[in-house]
Amino acid sequence: MYSGTISIAPMMAWTDRHARYFLRLISKHTMLYTEMVTTGALLHGKRSGLLRYHPYEHPVVLQLGGSQPGDLAECALMAEDAGYDEVNLNIGCPSDRVKRGRFGASLMAEPVLVAECVAAMRNRVTIPVTVKCRIGIDDMDDESALDEFVGIVAAAGCEHFIVHARKAWLQGLSPKENREVPPLKYDVVYRLKQARPSLRITINGGIKTLEAMQQHLQHVDAVMLGREAYHNPYLMAQFDARFYGSDEVPRSRQEVVHALLPYIEQELSEGTPLHSVTRHLHGLFLGCQGAKAWRRYLSENDNRPDAGTEVLLQALEKIQ
Repeated sequence: MYSGTISIAPMMAWTDRHARYFLRLISKHTMLYTEMVTTGALLHGKRSGLLRYHPYEHPVVLQLGGSQPGDLAECALMAEDAGYDEVNLNIGCPSDRVKRGRFGASLMAEPVLVAECVAAMRNRVTIPVTVKCRIGIDDMDDESALDEFVGIVAAAGCEHFIVHARKAWLQGLSPKENREVPPLKYDVVYRLKQARPSLRITINGGIKTLEAMQQHLQHVDAVMLGREAYHNPYLMAQFDARFYGSDEVPRSRQEVVHALLPYIEQELSEGTPLHSVTRHLHGLFLGCQGAKAWRRYLSENDNRPDAGTEVLLQALEKIQ
């Protein structure tokens, strides 16, 4: 089955390389996305750090933010040269900073420009170029505007759209409110797939259970999870068998922790603080007896200057 049938959304300050390595220990096949990286940061910043990932993370997608076709093409080539499996263009983020930078959800009002960006990227790379968008912005008509946007961008060569099934309101709502307040309209995404069956359509937004994922897959090609996968990461332990046909027994939660220790030892030797990795582990034991004590112990001890892997082993002792 296509590796992107289930994916974990790009989430700023959350899906960094440490989080992705940790999540890969739980599911071997789920597609992982980086945080959004702007073209300006890549072209003028510390490129090696921004593109860094562990080979174990594959399949992994670099998400870009930008609106200059030439800059995006150059950054897409960086992604390909770095070994990323795909490159994704962010047309969904509603923050003011993103809007001022003329990228993210505001570009849904400029489908011709997005098409030019996609065409420029595709002309430079052989890896897939995909687009993540909303069903619309502000007072746009949900269905007609989305269909027009997708049609214009698809004509430039984009064959895969990840659609967050909410509008983005660029005035009056914070990024957090934009993830929660606008109503979810899954049926709009379903009808997009029906109208354009040749395109690959992934649905995103408010999806929290295996049953919901299975239901969505009756209507679209793929499902993307966001915050639920971060807060309840062990949900992913069921993905490989359920959605990819794997007969391999997944690691237990405790085995995930032990498998992570060599990675942490390596990171510590390079100067990475323990907290940079362990901050992503708080939800691992969600629903288990001792989960609160696990979280508390990590929070109270992983910031010590001398903190090492013993903190995780001691935290594990809190789990019943």
